[in-house]
Amino acid sequence: MGHKILDAKVQEFINANLKTDLHSLLLKKSPFPEVSMQEIVQQIKGKKVAQKKFPYLLKDGIIFPPNLNLEQASSQATAEFKAKNLSGKSFVDLTSGFGIDAYFLSKNFEEVTLVEQNSELLEIVKHNWGIFGRKADFINENLEHFLAENKEKFDLIYLDPARRDSEKNKKFLLEDLSPNLPEIQDELLKISDQIIIKLSPLIDVSYLVSVIKNIAEIQIIAVRNEVKELLVFINSNIEKEETRITAINLESEENVFSFHYKEERSAVSEYSEPLQYLYIPNNAVLKSGGFNGVSEKFALKKLHPNTHFYTSDNYSEDFPGRILKAEIIDSKDIKKGEKFNIISKNHPLTPDEIKKKYKIKDGGNGYLIFTQTQKNKIILKASLEFN
Repeated sequence: MGHKILDAKVQEFINANLKTDLHSLLLKKSPFPEVSMQEIVQQIKGKKVAQKKFPYLLKDGIIFPPNLNLEQASSQATAEFKAKNLSGKSFVDLTSGFGIDAYFLSKNFEEVTLVEQNSELLEIVKHNWGIFGRKADFINENLEHFLAENKEKFDLIYLDPARRDSEKNKKFLLEDLSPNLPEIQDELLKISDQIIIKLSPLIDVSYLVSVIKNIAEIQIIAVRNEVKELLVFINSNIEKEETRITAINLESEENVFSFHYKEERSAVSEYSEPLQYLYIPNNAVLKSGGFNGVSEKFALKKLHPNTHFYTSDNYSEDFPGRILKAEIIDSKDIKKGEKFNIISKNHPLTPDEIKKKYKIKDGGNGYLIFTQTQKNKIILKASLEFN
């Protein structure tokens, strides 16, 4: 594809069709003999993804890769966040993919090496980096071969392992990833004291702590309350007892929640029926597993061991999540046709079943929360309005 797709007339056609239905475009013949309609549609898709996911690439002369590479790439928001506190002389990305993480990380390092086994993808990344005047050593090899040949040491190794199987299993074991991290960890630590591994948000935090050595920190990164990735920071000087878990919700006003893994095991929650305020942790905090730590740190009581809702009579404004003013109501108080945001946790009815049973609709400013305390199943009517 390369330079032909960058022809001014082809680019003009792409930009003119950003809002055209892509299925209907694919049925048409390409107006350009040397560029297929599939290639054109791929560039339109790339620009559409870039608008939301990495707007810095909305620039003349950028080439976009196939869909899979667009999906697997980090977002600009998470990549910029990662790059914030990392710097040094030399950095290697062993699985660079479309190079979004590497691009932002590279701003803080003098020497940058990108290793990628897909030669076409690497050519695209090399071209795009050239548009920005960004330099790197682009190496078209698989990671194992690079490691076998490599004699250099790096200040930072970055790694985003690929899934081996095409099935979208919900459980991810590290040995099912390529490369197998527990197998190569010692090898990586020989060439760098600091390794960062990006993993799926589906991987369990306590599982990671049990199978990876020298974890300094696990960062759970959400964007607007959707957990996007887990970042594992490995440092050769760290003992397991020192592992820190940090929950971050980007593009929100919420504070970061951080604790040592061992603290959670000794933390204890107190329980209570609902008080004046109800606290719902954000999804990054829920993923962290720091349920008793939340209770202790913010002096909140839990409703039930399996319901991660918290309550107090005092307003704790630093809490990382939603804070609602709540009161218990009787089911008879729910009027047919009313609108609520419905939440069901640790309760037999799903939100859809609740809507059907009480003939209510989604929406509005208020919340109806169906849950249980240690004593009873309850319904809470709640609001973000505190007046």
